[in-house]
Amino acid sequence: MQQIPMTVRGEALLREELEHLKNVRRPEIIKAIAEAREHGDLKENAEYHAAREQQGFCEGRIQEIEGKLSNAQIIDVTKMPNQGKVIFGATVTLLNTNTEDEVTYRIVGDDEANIKEGLISVNSPIARGLVGKEVDDTVNIKTPGGNIEFDIIEVNYI
Repeated sequence: MQQIPMTVRGEALLREELEHLKNVRRPEIIKAIAEAREHGDLKENAEYHAAREQQGFCEGRIQEIEGKLSNAQIIDVTKMPNQGKVIFGATVTLLNTNTEDEVTYRIVGDDEANIKEGLISVNSPIARGLVGKEVDDTVNIKTPGGNIEFDIIEVNYI
């Protein structure tokens, strides 16, 4: 199985979700199934079938998270010397050369990506175009809206 790059924050969030699913969600579902069983005939018992379906989703997500964590490669950029190079986990400030707009992204694993929070997946076109580049480099990023030219103005390992 391929290793999954993950930031320290990303691993913590997955462990938190796993803890919640195992210690809160799973017992809630088991209780709902038990209560639905008491209603009698299971063939036409919508609450029972809904609870069983939720149980399937919950157990599937638990297995998915456990699989990801067992293959996680935790990368803590705060412990690396900052050479000004864009790497996984780095926070990069870019200047759009056309609009003069500044934007800051942090390159993270797929599970952590959230564009609204400035967290972009290492597999996204923007991140792929940035990784390996350095401060003061100019990069052309192919986006759905066309090519955009950015100057890398800052790279932080925070």
